[in-house]
Amino acid sequence: MLPVVIAPTARASQLALRIQAGFPGSELWTKHPPSEGTGVHKYDNLGALVSRQWTERSPLVFVLATGAIVRLIAPLLKDKTTDPPVIAVDETGRYVQCLCGGHGAGGHTLTRSVAALLGVEPILTTASESQNIVPVDTLGDPYGWRRGDGDWLGVARALTSYETVATVQTCGWKLWLENLPDWNSFVALAPVDFELDPEDPNPAEAVLWISDRHPPNLGHRNLPIACWHPRTLWIGVGCERGASAELLSQSIDTVLQKAGLAKEAIAGLASLDLKKDEAGLLELAQQWDVTIQFYDADTLKAVTVPNPSAVVEQAVGTPAVAEAACQMAASEEAGSQALLVEKSTFRDKSGACTVAVARSPVEYTSRTGEMYLIGIGPGALDQITPAAQQALSRCDVLIGYELYLSLIRPLLDSWKNPQQVTEGTPITKERYRAERAISLAQKGLTVGVISSGDCGIYAMAGLVLECLAQQNWDGHTPSVTTYPGITALQAAAARAGAPLMHDFCAISLSDLLTPWEVIQKRLQAAASADFVVALYNPKSKTRVSQIAYAFDQFRQWRLPDTPVIVARSLYRPDETITITTVRDVDLDTIDMVTVVIIGNRTTFNHQGIAITPRGYPSPETSEPGK
Repeated sequence: MLPVVIAPTARASQLALRIQAGFPGSELWTKHPPSEGTGVHKYDNLGALVSRQWTERSPLVFVLATGAIVRLIAPLLKDKTTDPPVIAVDETGRYVQCLCGGHGAGGHTLTRSVAALLGVEPILTTASESQNIVPVDTLGDPYGWRRGDGDWLGVARALTSYETVATVQTCGWKLWLENLPDWNSFVALAPVDFELDPEDPNPAEAVLWISDRHPPNLGHRNLPIACWHPRTLWIGVGCERGASAELLSQSIDTVLQKAGLAKEAIAGLASLDLKKDEAGLLELAQQWDVTIQFYDADTLKAVTVPNPSAVVEQAVGTPAVAEAACQMAASEEAGSQALLVEKSTFRDKSGACTVAVARSPVEYTSRTGEMYLIGIGPGALDQITPAAQQALSRCDVLIGYELYLSLIRPLLDSWKNPQQVTEGTPITKERYRAERAISLAQKGLTVGVISSGDCGIYAMAGLVLECLAQQNWDGHTPSVTTYPGITALQAAAARAGAPLMHDFCAISLSDLLTPWEVIQKRLQAAASADFVVALYNPKSKTRVSQIAYAFDQFRQWRLPDTPVIVARSLYRPDETITITTVRDVDLDTIDMVTVVIIGNRTTFNHQGIAITPRGYPSPETSEPGK
């Protein structure tokens, strides 16, 4: 849900407008509207406003003193599982604190997003965030898992007290494990039939159970157990016309309980397409908030099942409905041997039904994946746009070249989000990064693909979109949003003066993806046309001749004193900016973290500042810059 921003004072409302703008579609309520605008409202009674929004469970962002907020919400607080998130922002915008609704209600995520928008560090005071421990009660949310029964507080207390927690995961993604700190408290991936050895010098004090099965009975140890259930179970259903939702519900419950399977692990129902209008089946899916997959008789007939029925085949054209349909839903491959529980038959006064269960190797998620293509600028954290920072804070997974991830690591650490996974790969793995990001987004995650500079200039945006197009992407699922950044030529120009004030172009000298013959033609054309030219990827350890060729071309078309900017490691601790000339440029100082800008015939150097006039001098004026 979008937040509701509340700002009682005129000064607070100015900051509140910035916050509201960072959440398009959100509402701002204030006693002093700073301007007319979409979503800006004036209130008369603050207490009544807060009470109304509380009833609607709207996330609340107050630009107000913490004490005043506490007095407003104190009579409304009931339970951490139902209270909405409440965020406090001071009028200067220096502090953003989550007051309640941190984990389950999404308050911490909202706090990080507001803090990223304002460029400050979020204040999160829960034990898991302060100790960099994945919150146990939100661990499965990004993957679409469902919470089962459990003593969540007890397990969380064991984790944050660094006690030994036996962790059992029998199915579902293990991506969450990739970012775990090296806790002595975690005994990761104990066997499903583990025994708690009383002689163990470090016996488990709690159990984290991740499975589509119910946990073992550990009542004799009185251990707190918390259960997450990846949605891997597909329920095949065959039924007579008119079978009630109550019959179907009770039948499925009976099958699952007998097999020790968790109802929360249901991915969906599956049946014959003749049942698309079956009232009881549709009602049950709505009650349980699960999807239904329907298959035609010919498709189901091709699936190998242990209990085919000639009577069923004569009636509907396939010898199996429940067993075949659940296998198809679990694997989308006929004869996959995914069947977990063979069919059982049940009856009541409304009719009869059959129920079978198959397990998918991949869990189902109802989440819609998102991809953020993010430019992080030249390297300094303060050069990342607020919108890009917000996007970074919202990602479940960040993927990028390992050097670029290291550049933004201080920013990521400041957000205190141990649940965010980062995957860094070497510089030559661009296509792998694109395909990996797409794969994760297609499974429902919010994935950020980071690039230095601008993501759409010699970076990852084009490759990601190209890979999506090759997969016949529909343009919407997953959704793709691009967050531009300051590219190297802009950063170099800003450091050196104003060399890009007239027509300019950029040319990469890397011939890994572009034939050298094509690059040569572009260099010749740009030099002869008097463009200001930025050279990207100018030289590597093994590729040294291209930069020499480039300057041979420019020396033919530029005066010897034409300014040349050699900018290395922009906005990083070892940054160097040199303004030299076409005649005197030292090619040995140029490498892959350097961008080179060559001026046109009007560019001049004034007191160490490179300037390109907005226009060319008139025939009467030959002095540069006049």
